[in-house]
This record gives sequence, structure tokens and C-alpha cells, in this order.
Amino acid sequence: MIVGLRGNIVYKEPTFVHIDVQGVVYEVFISLHTFGTLAQTEIYLLTTQIIREDANLLYGFANSAEKKLFERLIKINGVGPKVAMAICSTYTPSQFATLLNNKDVKAVQKVPGIGPKSAGRILVELSGFDSEILNANATSPATQAHNEAAEALEALGFKKDKIAKALSACAGEDTASLVKGALKLLQTI
Repeated sequence: MIVGLRGNIVYKEPTFVHIDVQGVVYEVFISLHTFGTLAQTEIYLLTTQIIREDANLLYGFANSAEKKLFERLIKINGVGPKVAMAICSTYTPSQFATLLNNKDVKAVQKVPGIGPKSAGRILVELSGFDSEILNANATSPATQAHNEAAEALEALGFKKDKIAKALSACAGEDTASLVKGALKLLQTI
């Protein structure tokens, strides 16, 4: 799995870039926001690789928040890489988090290729994901432990709003202690 590329730009357009990585040239599809950050010739992009029967595609991102948003969007039924990239091109991750928080269907419909049904489905599927998008670039150990604990509790079947309430009341510094404390609180909620 290719998760990042560091190399020199050989060719670029608003929707893709060719990157020379030690003699091998990769075509990487990018959002308009990522294109805006490509000023220099040597770059580093985080990537998501999608392998299909007929294609091996790379999608590149300037930051981890945009990558996380893209990867979450393509998990939604009916949202493919092209639509996810259109969303990443239309809104920055923080702008999209605001839309999710406000449940703004009209704003989501402004993205090319998204109708009213798809916009509604995206808002429902991503409810509560706005805080994850905003925290995607945070690298402090406490924030990372908090995010890992939230993911673990979500995998156990707890609702995101109850998880957030329980974790905010916990004082642990590592993932294990946060999960233990939250589980005790979730039994009483």
C-alpha cells in the first residue's frame, strides 16, 4: 500500500499531478485545495491507493485532515472517489466539518455530482464526524489517545454522542485508561 510520495513534480494540472520518485513517475489525483499548495517542485503528498480490476489509482492530499475526510467519504454507499474528491475540492476539511455540524444539506448539494438524496445520506452517515475531521491534524499524545479511545468505543457499538460525553469526563492520559474510564461511565448513562 502506498501511503505517501516524496518527489519532484514533472507535470501538474488542477486535478492531477505527475511525481517523479527516484526515476518512477506516479500519477496522483488531487483536490483543488491540494493543487493550491503545490508551489515548489519537490513535494510530499499523503496518498490513498485504490486498487480495482481495471485500475490502480493514487489520490494525494496535502494534509491528514483532507485524507481522513476522503477515506471516510468513500466508505459511504454511492460515494466514489470522484465524488469524494469533488467534495475535497469544494470545501476544506474545516469548512466541511462546519457543514456537518450545521446539517446544511443545501451546501452539500453545491458539490458537483451530489443531489438531494446523496447530500442527505452523506450528512446522516457522517454525523459526529466533524470533530474527528477537526482533530485529524492534532498530534499531541493526549489528543491521539482520546481519538483512539473514541474509535475503540465506537467499534464496541456505543453512540458517538454518548462516547464524547463519557470521554470528556475521563481524566486518563493513555488510550487504555480512557477506554476503561469511559466504559464505567457508559454503564451508568
